[in-house]
Amino acid sequence: MSKGGARARLRAHFLAHVGEVLQGDDLRAVAGGISEWARRVRELRTEEGYLILTNNDRSDLRPGQYLLESPRPAPAFARAISKETRAYVLDRNGFTCQMCGAVAGEAHPYDPSRKTRLHIGHIIDKSQGGTDNPSNLRALCSVCNEGASNLTLDRPTAAKLLAQIRRAPGGEQLAVLAWLVRKFPAQAAALSQANASS
Repeated sequence: MSKGGARARLRAHFLAHVGEVLQGDDLRAVAGGISEWARRVRELRTEEGYLILTNNDRSDLRPGQYLLESPRPAPAFARAISKETRAYVLDRNGFTCQMCGAVAGEAHPYDPSRKTRLHIGHIIDKSQGGTDNPSNLRALCSVCNEGASNLTLDRPTAAKLLAQIRRAPGGEQLAVLAWLVRKFPAQAAALSQANASS
């Protein structure tokens, strides 16, 4: 099945169930059982701008649960890496993964039954202000590309987060507050009630 077809089916399913918690297994079935159904969901978020929430966004969602909050997409990050830029980065990187050294087309070192397939990854993610400039791009194999999106730095402490929030402009502080209220709706309501009664 084509990825456009799977993505279109997933989009239609989410739009038919706005505000409802959807299970990953059901979404896989809607996508026609393709192995990369979760990538199609991410594309709906990043490329089309749909606010599809997961347990990373709201504490009341469990892993594998998804929720489309609104049928109207927000501005999204477009895939703007041209074929020329892609070819330049692959050539510059010697057609090898810049994390594990796997060579395009050869057996993958971590799974010899699969051939290495290279992708173009951002060094600084677009969501963190990174650009599609070749200096911010590198060749990554499928395995490392998936792992790169899961890499995180040491988790900041509450004191460190509060110090950063206090230094931020008021508009940024309000954006953090809005995100926290969406992430913890029950706790936000309880705190609001407690503050109102005191």
